[in-house]
Amino acid sequence: MYRWIVFLHIAGIFGFLLAHGSSAAVAFALRRERNPERIRALLDLSGRTMSVLYLSLLVLIAAGIISAFMGHWWGRGWVWASIILLVAMVVGMWTIGSQHYHQVRKAVGSGYMQGMKFYPPEPEPATPEALDALLARGQPMLLAAIGMAGRW
Repeated sequence: MYRWIVFLHIAGIFGFLLAHGSSAAVAFALRRERNPERIRALLDLSGRTMSVLYLSLLVLIAAGIISAFMGHWWGRGWVWASIILLVAMVVGMWTIGSQHYHQVRKAVGSGYMQGMKFYPPEPEPATPEALDALLARGQPMLLAAIGMAGRW
């Protein structure tokens, strides 16, 4: 049974990475895209993978916790380091990435989140100059660095 739980944990990692890959690709593509319709399409693509991303993350976390109990790993420092690293990465990416891309969604006339509340599209999208300035503030390299921190 333990091996199946570890398998689920690893499957959760692969699912998470696969789903998150589209968001990473979109983050880099938005650095050079200025057409609002194409930006909406890219953000829509990224948004459509979120359910798979969160489901995979849930499987990853649940299977990791279960396997830590089954393997009696809670006394090991690496388990706690893994948990702390995961939490730090999620908070960092959410703070830097999600907040920025919600602003971009708003700027191109898509529905967006503010805090935990969803808002419908704004009747007046941002001007091309404001959109350009907003997209220039994106930090895909920093987000990639935060994501890569989990590899070590």
